[in-house]
Amino acid sequence: MHPLRKAAIGAAVVGSTLLGGAIGASFLGGAATAQTTSTTAATTATAPSTAGAPPAHRDPSLGGHQANGVTETLLTGDSATQARAAAAAAVPGGTIERVENDAEGATYEAHVVKSDGSHVTVKMDSSYKVTSIEAGR
Repeated sequence: MHPLRKAAIGAAVVGSTLLGGAIGASFLGGAATAQTTSTTAATTATAPSTAGAPPAHRDPSLGGHQANGVTETLLTGDSATQARAAAAAAVPGGTIERVENDAEGATYEAHVVKSDGSHVTVKMDSSYKVTSIEAGR
């Protein structure tokens, strides 16, 4: 067989394989989307109204976490300065993402990324005394 003919046949085989894979992937993607859409529609129809709930994809740096009937809000002014100072002393070398009131027991909390990249939450009382450091966000 002529080398040019072999190359043309090989290219046709590779092209049809890629085309078949792309078509198959689009069918699978369409089926997954259809299934997700119908599941979401069914869930929406039976789920109670969540009016006033924060959006599903909110920016955590803005605060707004809700628990125990309390919505956490970002600290400002002297409160923010004192909470940041306490968190910085408790987690040397960490990067403070935000400071806010706490909805889960403490008065204030600071979300910090440690120098190793792990996340901690520094909990403080009303005097900005660190009461605990919890792993995770």
